[in-house]
Amino acid sequence: MSNAKFILNTGRSLSQGMYMESEGKWSESYFKIVATIEMNPSDIKKLGVRDRVKIFSNGNGIVALVKPSDRVAEGTIFIPMGPIANLLVDGDTDGVGIPTFKTTEVEVRVSEEQVTTLRDVLKLLGAKNLEVFAKDLPLKSGERKFFESVSCPFCGDLCDYLKIEVDGNRIVRNVGGCAVSIAKFLNYHKHRILEPYMRMNGSLTSVDFDRALEEAAKILASSKYPLIYGLSSTCVEAVEVAIELAEIVRGVVDNTSTVCHGPTVLAVQEVGGVYMTFAPVLHLADVIVFWGTNAREAHGNHITRLITAIGRFRKGRRDRKVVVIDTRKTMTADMSDIFVQVEPGRDLELITALRMALKDLDIESPTVAGVPREKIYELAEIFRTARYGVIFFGMGVTQTGAKLRNIQAVIRLVQELNEWTKFVLLPMRGHYNVTGANQASLWLTGYPYAVDFSRGFPRMVPGVTTAVDLLTNGDVDAALIIASDPVAHFPRKAVEHLSKIPVIVVDAKWSLTAAFADVIIPAGLVGIECEGTAYRMDGVPIYMKKVVEPPPGVLCDVKILTNLVEKVRALKGLRS
Repeated sequence: MSNAKFILNTGRSLSQGMYMESEGKWSESYFKIVATIEMNPSDIKKLGVRDRVKIFSNGNGIVALVKPSDRVAEGTIFIPMGPIANLLVDGDTDGVGIPTFKTTEVEVRVSEEQVTTLRDVLKLLGAKNLEVFAKDLPLKSGERKFFESVSCPFCGDLCDYLKIEVDGNRIVRNVGGCAVSIAKFLNYHKHRILEPYMRMNGSLTSVDFDRALEEAAKILASSKYPLIYGLSSTCVEAVEVAIELAEIVRGVVDNTSTVCHGPTVLAVQEVGGVYMTFAPVLHLADVIVFWGTNAREAHGNHITRLITAIGRFRKGRRDRKVVVIDTRKTMTADMSDIFVQVEPGRDLELITALRMALKDLDIESPTVAGVPREKIYELAEIFRTARYGVIFFGMGVTQTGAKLRNIQAVIRLVQELNEWTKFVLLPMRGHYNVTGANQASLWLTGYPYAVDFSRGFPRMVPGVTTAVDLLTNGDVDAALIIASDPVAHFPRKAVEHLSKIPVIVVDAKWSLTAAFADVIIPAGLVGIECEGTAYRMDGVPIYMKKVVEPPPGVLCDVKILTNLVEKVRALKGLRS
C-alpha cells in the first residue's frame, strides 16, 4: 500500500516554541520542526514509508519528513502548528469563526520528492516579497542589573516570579523561566525588525518612522472595511488604543482567541462558567484533569507551579491524581496517573457519556469515542469523589468536532459535578495576554473579540466578523496586524487574501506575515523592553516589567498605535 487516508492533528510542541523564540520562523531549524510529521510505526510499515510522504487536502499538497512515533494512534498523523499544517486545513469555520485544526481528513502518499520549503509555502500563499531583513540587535556589556518578580511574556501562565540578570543590554540569565521563556529572554535581540519599511516598486525599502506611519494611516483612512488583528501578545493598554482605531475607521478588531478559545468564550456566554484562580488549585485540588491540552510543552511551568508544588492542604504530586484525556499520548500524559485516549473529533460523545455515568444512567455501548464503558464509569467515580477537582482544557477540545458544543458540554459536566463536590475548570490560554485582549474588548465594546464597527456601533457575528471568515470570504480591503503572525497560523485561503490587499505589520520580530506587508513598523517587546498590563489565564491582571531599553528609534505598541490614531483622525478630519 502506497497511500491511505489519515486524520491530521496539529498542536504546539516544545521544540517548536523554543526554535520560534531562539532562531525565528524564517530559520531552517524552526521550519524543519513544523515540516516533520509524526506517524505511528505500524502505519509507516503499512505504507512502506522511507523518510517522507506527500500529504493532500482540499486540493493542496505538501511533502514532509516523517518521524515514527507511538504517541500518535494508528490512522492519525501529528504536525506541529505552523504554515505547513495550515496549508492543509480548510478555511470553513462552521459559523463559529474557528477552523477545524484538529480533525482534517488528509490523503498520505509515499513520496521521493523534495521536502516542501518555506519559500515554496510562501509562494503558494502569494507572498509579496521573499526578502528577509531580520537583524540582531547589537549587544554591549555594561552596568549589571538584577530584576526580581519579572513576568514572562510568553504563555497564559504569565509566570511573575522570574529573576532576570542584565549586563548592559544583554540578558544573561533567566531564573525560574521554562525552556521557552529562557529562549525568549536570552534571544530577545535576535531576528528583530530594527527600522520601518515600505513596499515600493515591488520590494521593501527602508524608510523613516514618520513616512511609514503616514503611509499606514493613509491605508487605514482610505479603506472601506479594514481588519485590525492580533493584540494577544501585547499589553492591555495597546488593545484599548487598537479598539479606538477600529471604531474610527469603521472596521473590525479581532484578537487571537478567534482561532483558539473563541468557542470557550461563546460557550460561557450561553451557559456560564465555574472558574477559579490558581491559588485554590495549588492549595486544594486533589483531582486534576488535562483535557485536550499538552501543558508540559505549551505551558512549561504549569505543572511545576500547580501540580508538583506543595500547597497548604496538598503535599505536591503524590497527593494529587492526574488524569489526561487526549487523542495522542503527549508529554503531559507521561506524568499522569490515568491516560484516556479519545478518538479524534469525538470529545462531545465522551463528555456526554461521563454526564450519563455521573447520573447513574446506563451506557449501552461497550465503548464510547474509543473509551471502554468501564473506564467511563471509573472516571465519573473519581470525579465525583474528589475533594476539589479541576479540568484544564485546551485547543484539543475547542478546535475539533463540535467545537462550541464541546465546551458547553464540559461546562455542564462541571456544573453537575458541583452537586457532589467542588469542581472547577479553566481554559489553557496560549498567548500571554489573550485573556486581557478579551477583557479589554468586553469592557469597551460589550464583546470579547471579532468586534465590527462598520455600522457605527459595535457588534459581533461569529462566522462573519471573525478574522478567518473575513479573509477567506475576501470581505476586508486592508489589514493591520499587531504582534501576531496569521500567515503562520491561518488556513491557506485566508492567507491568500492578505496577498491581495494592503497589509501593515507592527511587530518586534520578523514574522512570516512580514512577507505580505506593504508597511512594516518595528515595535518594542512588551515585558522585556516595554511595560504594561496583561491578564493571566485565570483572569488575574499582572504588571509586565521592562528590563532593557528598546532599540534606538523603536517605540512601544501603545505609542505607535496612539500616533496612528492621531494621523488617521487628521486624515479623516476628526477631532482628537
